[in-house]
Amino acid sequence: MSGLARLKTVSALGIIEIFAWGSSFYLIAVLAQPIAAETGWSGAAVSAGVSVGLLVSGLAATLTGRLIEARGGRPVLAGGMCLLALGLVLLGLARSLPAYYAAWVVLGLGMAGGLYDAAFSALGRIFGRDARAAITQLTLWGGFASTVCWPLSAWLVEVVGWRNACFSYAALHMVVTLPLALFGLPRAARPAPGTKVHSPLPPAVPVLDPRFLCLAGAGILMSTLATIWSVHFVTLLTATGYGIAAAIGIGTLIGPSQVGARVLEMLGRGRHHPIWTMLVATTAILIGFGGLQFGLPAAAVMIAYGAGNGLWSIARGALPLSVFGSDGYARTMGRLATPMLLASAGAPSVGAWLIDRLGAADTLRILAVASLVPLVLAITLFRMSARSRALPQV
Repeated sequence: MSGLARLKTVSALGIIEIFAWGSSFYLIAVLAQPIAAETGWSGAAVSAGVSVGLLVSGLAATLTGRLIEARGGRPVLAGGMCLLALGLVLLGLARSLPAYYAAWVVLGLGMAGGLYDAAFSALGRIFGRDARAAITQLTLWGGFASTVCWPLSAWLVEVVGWRNACFSYAALHMVVTLPLALFGLPRAARPAPGTKVHSPLPPAVPVLDPRFLCLAGAGILMSTLATIWSVHFVTLLTATGYGIAAAIGIGTLIGPSQVGARVLEMLGRGRHHPIWTMLVATTAILIGFGGLQFGLPAAAVMIAYGAGNGLWSIARGALPLSVFGSDGYARTMGRLATPMLLASAGAPSVGAWLIDRLGAADTLRILAVASLVPLVLAITLFRMSARSRALPQV
């Protein structure tokens, strides 16, 4: 594929990711309060919609991977945009909690077919083992989802109300992201050299493969830590002595740090094996949570945390491609996504339970200890790769 065609594909997926994330995972951050104010539902009940969506997305992830492996990313991403649009329409029409959660079920299906895991799988299906650079570039686009959509959502709520904001995002998917999926992505994924057109799907990576277990275990904990922190960071930071305004200000450092780390990764042009990206990511996350325990300035450790999160987004897409190869990559990503998304779905409740039962200070200690485990798993995976001499560049 030419450089121009690659740019077109990544740019189309980048715009898709900004609005897919912004109208699903990031939506409730702005809409929760106006939804609760109009309907009388509790804030917890409204926020639980995201957990429902993540739960459904996790359950559908394996099937999504199989579909991308069989048919390519174009029809799956297009279907994901249609489901997001339908879910947003149902969300805007919801007058009861059951209808509200039903809308999030549909949104969850759209998230399975439209967020990073599906997009990474599509890139792997298109570019094979050369997909690492495209994955890195795509995460740069995705890093702007909240930056673009939080102000847009707030403006829409102010001007037309939260229900019409949902309808507006639904229309945006139908007139922008759906055409991008249909016309910006290749009609059929490029088959691997020597692969017969009607050959069966390649075998999936065994879930008991130690390398798979290391990746899945690290992904589950990284997803849990990131979700707990994103939901409860104000409560947890104020427990260390910061005021609410200061805590929010410190939290704003995470986004730029994520993007900055991804830019540095892209400038490296894939000269290093992605296991090093995972090692740096997990080390930075440990510095983030551990640094709070040792009294380091919260701004500094949150920059480290944000950088680790940004690099993990790349590692979770590039490392399976390097370790297991491009054959069956989409199915592998689906199998890895399922436990990570399920962990994300339950993480807000786990965090709230820990804070309620143990207090914010002890919860921070638990998060710091838990953040050590992904680094240990990354080191274990590195040692496995080194022993098998499987540390080539991607």
